[in-house]
Amino acid sequence: MKDRLTRDIASGALHDHLADIAEEAAAVILPYWRAGGEVFAKADDSPVTLADREAEALILSRLTALYPEVQAVAEEQSEADGKPESVAERFWLIDPLDGTKGFVQGKESFTVNIALIEGDRPTVGVVSAPATSLTWRSAPGGGAQMRRYGDVWRSIQVRDRPDQGSALLSHSVTDEEAVRLASRYGCTQWQGTDSSLKFCLIAEGRFDAYPRTGPTMEWDTAAGQAVLEAAGGRVLGPDGQPLTYGKPGFLNGPFVAMGG
Repeated sequence: MKDRLTRDIASGALHDHLADIAEEAAAVILPYWRAGGEVFAKADDSPVTLADREAEALILSRLTALYPEVQAVAEEQSEADGKPESVAERFWLIDPLDGTKGFVQGKESFTVNIALIEGDRPTVGVVSAPATSLTWRSAPGGGAQMRRYGDVWRSIQVRDRPDQGSALLSHSVTDEEAVRLASRYGCTQWQGTDSSLKFCLIAEGRFDAYPRTGPTMEWDTAAGQAVLEAAGGRVLGPDGQPLTYGKPGFLNGPFVAMGG
């Protein structure tokens, strides 16, 4: 007899559950946005807020109630209690609020991220943007979808690379570095954007590449990678192979996310 997670993957119920949970977490986060709440510093000096912690607690509670047998690796829990030394064949990767720096500054580009990892690949993922009420997901049966909260899902896919390609880059890079990175991947234009939103905008066919040279954590990228790959894109490391998960320390090296 198949376990519940396997049944829910096959039926599409998992995809619905994850989208609903991400949007419920978004409702927890929004009251803190632009409200001037206290910001705490983690061990690595990166910021964390009550919004991060409360959203993560909700996500973990919902997932545990539905799938108690599935291991969860979540950003704030891992930072507070230590990262697990090993992971199961299937596990969750959760970033309850990606783009906290921008969130604290009142920007819109922060996201809720939940992904299922099977083996070393993200197979189901959802990204939700509370400030704009939009959610993207890998779709049941294949492909990718997006919706505005409360609306129906619509299909999305990457675009064919235009002659004048556009790149998305982290705000942390200099203008000189941005031009160099964009041109390396055939893009003549670039725009700075926070969080995993970059993967989703490429999945929608609005941009073409997101090269990243600085370090990221696996929970920063897993859900976005699942969405982008489902939309026909790729997320590749320096060896030209797809970015994998469950690595020691859950640390990513350089990568590029690309559309068509």
